[in-house]
Amino acid sequence: MTGDADQIDDLDDAATTDVSTTVVIVLAAGAGSRFDGPGHKLTAVVDGRSLADRSVATALEADVGPVIVVTGAVELDLPHGRGRLHVVHNPDWADGQSTSLRAGIAEAERLGARAVVVGLADQPFIRPEAWRLVADATSPIAVATYGGRRRNPVRLHHDVWHLLPTSGDEGARSLIRLSSHLVQEIPCPGSPVDIDTLEDLRAWQNKSSTNSP
Repeated sequence: MTGDADQIDDLDDAATTDVSTTVVIVLAAGAGSRFDGPGHKLTAVVDGRSLADRSVATALEADVGPVIVVTGAVELDLPHGRGRLHVVHNPDWADGQSTSLRAGIAEAERLGARAVVVGLADQPFIRPEAWRLVADATSPIAVATYGGRRRNPVRLHHDVWHLLPTSGDEGARSLIRLSSHLVQEIPCPGSPVDIDTLEDLRAWQNKSSTNSP
């Protein structure tokens, strides 16, 4: 990754408390290789809505700001965002999640963002409140927690973007590990369960009526 521990230590927390534009990034570019059902997992439909539609619609409902969806392995049918939805294709998606995060941040910079809140399209039970709670944090990095466990979404202020990895499949995880003194944990409602396998999908189908975002 670019940067090092010294760069992280030099960050000024006060710089992250300004009133700034926040953009949501939903990462939806991976191959979903663990899913052995028909088609791509993000196109699986339950109750008339695909997994991608459901997750992106929740991000839009949170009304944090513009929503950027980073696609890659498969074309997705996404909800209408009334001008707030920006779809970015990552041609390098096979090189790992870090490339998709970079693609999303590049679009966020184009939109004038000073912070991004990042989540995954395969987590259908993240609630709008979780997006809003994390977006409202003022630390350089904020991480949603569920029962004390860190998961998505994650807020990244502009000051730490240059420290994110440029290759590999970790996204922001390595930065979070190296910079615990910059991380604020935000307890959130909902569930961070992700859909990776056909068994996960069937469990989601069984719970969909009671766990709708």
